[in-house]
Amino acid sequence: MTTREEQRASTVRQYFEGCNSASREKLYSVLADNVIHYFPPGVGGPYHGKEAVANLWIEFVKEKGSRWTIDRLISDGNEVAVEWTHFKTKVGEIIRGAEWYEFDAAGKIAEIRAYYASPRDASLQVTELQGFPYAGKGFATEPPGDLSRG
Repeated sequence: MTTREEQRASTVRQYFEGCNSASREKLYSVLADNVIHYFPPGVGGPYHGKEAVANLWIEFVKEKGSRWTIDRLISDGNEVAVEWTHFKTKVGEIIRGAEWYEFDAAGKIAEIRAYYASPRDASLQVTELQGFPYAGKGFATEPPGDLSRG
C-alpha cells in the first residue's frame, strides 16, 4: 500500500477501535464533523454528524455488548472498503456486512455506507440505502440501453 492508502486504512481501523472501546474521543478523532452514515432499509438512519454516529455505537456497546472485527480491508488511497462482523454479545446476535468509506480533504471519514449480508426485502420495489443520494452521487438510476443489439 502507498502512504495515502495506509493512512486511509489506518483511519478506518481507528474508527473500529473507537467503536469497540466506545470511545467518543477516538471516534471524534477520525470522523468529519458532518459525517453521514447510511444503512439498509429498516435498520435506521441515515445518521448525520459525528455526535450522532458516536452516540449510536457507544449505545450499542453499552446495551448490546457490541464488538466488531474487520475481516477484509482494501484501500485505493481515496476510498476504503471493508467486510466486517458485528457481534452483539449481550443478545447472542451476529451480523456480517460490508462498508464503503469516503474521506474529506483532511483525511477524516465523511461518509459510511453499510451493506448487510442478508436477503433482499421482497416487499420493497427498490432495495437501496435509505436516504442515500444515488443520482446526486452519479450512481445509475436507470438500466443501461438495449444491449441485445450486436
